[in-house]
Amino acid sequence: MSKQDYYELLGVPRTASDDEIKKAFRKLARKYHPDVNRDNPQEAEAKFKEINEAYEVLSDPQRKAQYDQFGHAAFDGARGGNAGGDFGFGGSGGFSDIFDMFFGGQSGFGGRQPGPEKGADLRYDLEISFEEAAFGVEREVQIPRTEDCDTCKGSGAAPGTQAEVCPQCKGTGQVQVMQNTPFGRMVNVRTCDRCNGEGRIVQTPCRDCHGRGKVRNKRKIKIKVPSGVDNGSRLRIAREGEAGVRKGPPGDLYVYIFVKPHKLFAREGSEVICEVPISFVQASLGDEIDVPTLDGKVKLRIPEGTQSGTIFRLKEKGIPHLRGNGRGDQHVRVKVLTPQKLNERQRTLLQEFAKLGGENINPEQKNFFKKVKDVFGV
Repeated sequence: MSKQDYYELLGVPRTASDDEIKKAFRKLARKYHPDVNRDNPQEAEAKFKEINEAYEVLSDPQRKAQYDQFGHAAFDGARGGNAGGDFGFGGSGGFSDIFDMFFGGQSGFGGRQPGPEKGADLRYDLEISFEEAAFGVEREVQIPRTEDCDTCKGSGAAPGTQAEVCPQCKGTGQVQVMQNTPFGRMVNVRTCDRCNGEGRIVQTPCRDCHGRGKVRNKRKIKIKVPSGVDNGSRLRIAREGEAGVRKGPPGDLYVYIFVKPHKLFAREGSEVICEVPISFVQASLGDEIDVPTLDGKVKLRIPEGTQSGTIFRLKEKGIPHLRGNGRGDQHVRVKVLTPQKLNERQRTLLQEFAKLGGENINPEQKNFFKKVKDVFGV
């Protein structure tokens, strides 16, 4: 039966760098380690041996060059020494890499005291108004989270007592289990079942947290939303997440901003857009109108002969810049309204207006229909 290509076995291309090869090996070694494949340990051990063999070759520059040139034939007849023995860990780093993964960087079997761990991060979704996003706001919210117990200060032991070192794992949180496998003797390191990996045992647990050292609380937190945030913005509040483990620092709180739509305004970056209706009389004769802005109403001069869709700019009436000074602009698009119902007097006046213009259709329409005739010949 032909052997699988080493590159395919590790799932990397032939152009992979040393770091890419090492990363792929470590990932597969975790996946197929017998200690995490107890349902089918023999198959896992076989796969574990294959990926280690591939890594032995591809992590050694000289042997890798030979393999790239001759394939498996480069090592035929040179592998008999490991038959029936322990795993064939060579000097290329496979042995030390395995221990880096499963023993925390130690190549001995002594284990080590579990260290502090940072608490988990939390997420909170905050909905604010369009104006609050523009000018900023401060909100007080309640965040459910795990905190150190105030009574025992996170130790889990009742006041006046303290936790003791676990006699089974000697405070390392891990125990060693030796197994005989078809490939030799293997030592697995597992979480201590007596202290659950904590390395200590609480004989007299705290009554408030029942020995866990942690309690669930709802904590009030003030969130300062800066001016200029947009929908989907994320704020990080340091050390307001879940409590750390073994005196580790708390996690962080990430606040995701969701901005409610506005009835009048739309937004593009720091620019504000709004549409204002005007009558055809105002558009024809010109006028001064009131326009809503984030700062209140302002006056806007509509020139005579303004067309529907014309956009006017109000400088620095937009959204304050999130990082920096100044503000964006507001863009006002006018929409000329055509009256839908006319009385007889209005109809007569409009007809008279058309006659005074000397034609029944406006010049732009006349030019348009002339272009249609030139193109289609009709």
